[in-house]
Amino acid sequence: MAVTTPAEASPRKPVSRWFAPTDKFFHGLTFAAAVTVLLLLGGVIVALIEGAIPALAKFGFGFVSTQAWNPVKENFGALAPISGTLITSFIAMLIGVPISIGIAIFLTEICPLWLRRPIGTAIELLAGIPSIIYGIWGLFVFAPFMQRHVQPALINAFSGVPVLENLFAGPPYGIGILTASLILAIMILPFITAVTRDVFETVPPVLKEAAYGLGCTTWEVARSVMLPYTRVGVVGGIMLGLGRALGETMAVTFVIGNAHKIQASILGPGTTISATIANEFTEAVGDIYTSSLVALGLILFFITFVVLAAARIMLLRTNVKGA
Repeated sequence: MAVTTPAEASPRKPVSRWFAPTDKFFHGLTFAAAVTVLLLLGGVIVALIEGAIPALAKFGFGFVSTQAWNPVKENFGALAPISGTLITSFIAMLIGVPISIGIAIFLTEICPLWLRRPIGTAIELLAGIPSIIYGIWGLFVFAPFMQRHVQPALINAFSGVPVLENLFAGPPYGIGILTASLILAIMILPFITAVTRDVFETVPPVLKEAAYGLGCTTWEVARSVMLPYTRVGVVGGIMLGLGRALGETMAVTFVIGNAHKIQASILGPGTTISATIANEFTEAVGDIYTSSLVALGLILFFITFVVLAAARIMLLRTNVKGA
């Protein structure tokens, strides 16, 4: 016959009830944190719109369709900074993404164990270098190298080739769109590589072993197994790098040339939205000048939002097709 102790006979509240107030507090705290982020984002948008209204009201659509930039006459157009931002980011991604994914595949599938940690540490150190250091290095080391060796070779190689002749034309300044794009490619490489390597390591070994067992090569395993399995993480890393490229300021300011002019050649000087703001905000005199710079910031915010939204939609469609 079982004997009931006084402790067992006395009614007790479930353990979960004791933690109910703490759990509610935790839910409230996390909800407040999420709402705070939305409020901060909304405050930034409102401030940008409010500051950009004078310039947008004066210039209208012409602000984004013209490249005139004359602070003396208070005539401003954002086409040159917008095109410079998009072109440099596109070239940087075109160069940086394949290299980053290749490095991640090498580290996870090919690299010897004794070499993985040194290479991984070197990549992480690249991510920690301040952008102004990249800019100084680009101006005093990389730009002279481009001027003496790379740009003359490109000009001679594509001389007489339709389209490409204009794309790689002009005197070798050293600084310019191409130099800024290469610096950006170097800067985004560690971010994309680190994220891609981490998501590649989450692929179940049994999937890769099965593919190797069927006779697949390392390239086929990476293309048909690793990339499809980790597509969401890889795209997330690419978007992280693209966000860095779109908003990078100091490194680009040092090497792009800061010329408010659209040129057919990517060897010529140009400018970006962030470089224009950094160069001229402290010298802005007058409401229209300041408002034009704030409007540039609003445009950069809009471009970043559109790019991230498009990436999100692409991921949703990819997941639906995969399901």
